[in-house]
Amino acid sequence: MTIDVDEVPSAAVAPKRRWNVPLVWTIPIVAALIGAWVAVKAVWDKGPEIEISFQTAEGLEAGQTKLKYKDVQIGVVRGIRVAPDRKSVIVTAELDKSTEKFLTEDTRFWVVRARISGSQISGLGTLLSGSYIGVDPGRSSVLKNSFVGLERQPIVTADLPGKHFVLQAEELGSLDIGSPVFYRRIQVGSVVAYELDASGNGVELKIFVHAPYDKHVQTQSRFWNASGVDLSLDSEGLRVRTEGLAAMLGGGIAFQTPLYVSSQMQIGAQASTVFQLHQTREQALQRPVTEAQQWVLVFNDSVRGLSVGAPVEFMGVPVGEVSAISLQYDSHRKAFQSAVDVSFYPQRLWERVRGERPETSTQRLALMQNLLDKGLRAQLRSGNLITGQLYIALDYFPDAPKVAVNFAQMPLEVPTANGDLSELQHTLRRIAKRLEKVPFDEIGKELNQTLAETAKLMGTVNQDIAPEIRTTLQSVQQTLQDIQRSVATENAPLQQEARETMRELGRAAKALRELAEYLERHPESLIRGKSGDDQ
Repeated sequence: MTIDVDEVPSAAVAPKRRWNVPLVWTIPIVAALIGAWVAVKAVWDKGPEIEISFQTAEGLEAGQTKLKYKDVQIGVVRGIRVAPDRKSVIVTAELDKSTEKFLTEDTRFWVVRARISGSQISGLGTLLSGSYIGVDPGRSSVLKNSFVGLERQPIVTADLPGKHFVLQAEELGSLDIGSPVFYRRIQVGSVVAYELDASGNGVELKIFVHAPYDKHVQTQSRFWNASGVDLSLDSEGLRVRTEGLAAMLGGGIAFQTPLYVSSQMQIGAQASTVFQLHQTREQALQRPVTEAQQWVLVFNDSVRGLSVGAPVEFMGVPVGEVSAISLQYDSHRKAFQSAVDVSFYPQRLWERVRGERPETSTQRLALMQNLLDKGLRAQLRSGNLITGQLYIALDYFPDAPKVAVNFAQMPLEVPTANGDLSELQHTLRRIAKRLEKVPFDEIGKELNQTLAETAKLMGTVNQDIAPEIRTTLQSVQQTLQDIQRSVATENAPLQQEARETMRELGRAAKALRELAEYLERHPESLIRGKSGDDQ
């Protein structure tokens, strides 16, 4: 059977059926897409989450307390819980995504709240806005997400230009964190931390000096405690020295490079350089001791008022200090004496020798022997009449007897002289002994007898002589009155005689004048006489 191709019907292409979404599903789909986008964005923009340990959660509140850097919010506290050991609280905070680079191992966190500590007042703005957590980004490259917060706000932040230095002191005194550091009475830094040293015998303070003042800290700079007020009484009067009101109230530190350090020797100190903190400015700026010799001075005087550290001065210049005070027994005199150990700094004396400076020990001993032969002695003197403080003076006493000194003995025993006070006491004793020999009782009796005779004589004068003197004075007065009356009358004989006498004197003077003029014209008349032509 033959099939006609033309009679076979062709397949018809049916159109593709379109899927139609009901309008009611449009809104949920759009909402789901927006929600998904928001969720993805939230996950994408979510910042790091960290944990900070504090001793207390005072002022902190989950969802409210902010984290700020330079007063810009960079995070918020999400939760607060007590640590497993119950010794602290752990604060969970979420930070902005842009702060990931802040979270290094040396980043610091602290709670900013109102604080009053010594002379430092901080965080007063939190009384209205509430406490917040401050952030100081570190400089390390090691990332971290768990931190231990500071209990007080740091004085300086990591981005502040300047240098840290370390000071070693015997005790803290009135210094505290935040105490100012002065240079030429300008505040250039502050104390940022302190702690006991490893041995526990001293204190280490960490200070920060702001730029550009940190360049003035040299390797030869000296630091001293400038707390309170420094009062001194010298030949120029009463001196009052203080670095400022802040140092008076809360303590302070000052530094300076000594004047004896030349500019060629000044080298800028590197960060973390260790310096010694001296108690006073005088101690800090005095020349360093490179050599010390031990002397012993034996006094017969009392050393009450002399203390360890008292200066030893040669003609007013400090050349040593007292290191110990004790007693020693003199077996020859059978008596106790005061023994004072002294640290003598020879370079302060020999460096001032003009000409050939003694460099060897032999030359120094020869020079020392020469000084002793000329009467160099140690003497106790009063340094303050009010406090009774004593010091030791090295001075010349030409009348002092010569003393053989054993330079091989260590420590060297230098001869001494009696102190001014002892000499005064001896003088007063001698005067007292002489006064005891004066017969004050006999002198008093004679004086009383003399006074009685004088009184008797005065009585005689009043009774016998006084009336006669009174009568004589009255006669003299009457005579003067008579003379006055005779002179006062215009035609009185005395006045007429006086006028006539004056006229006679005038005529005599005229004659003498004429005679003088004639002799001046004719001096030969003194020999030949007056000629007839001259009549």
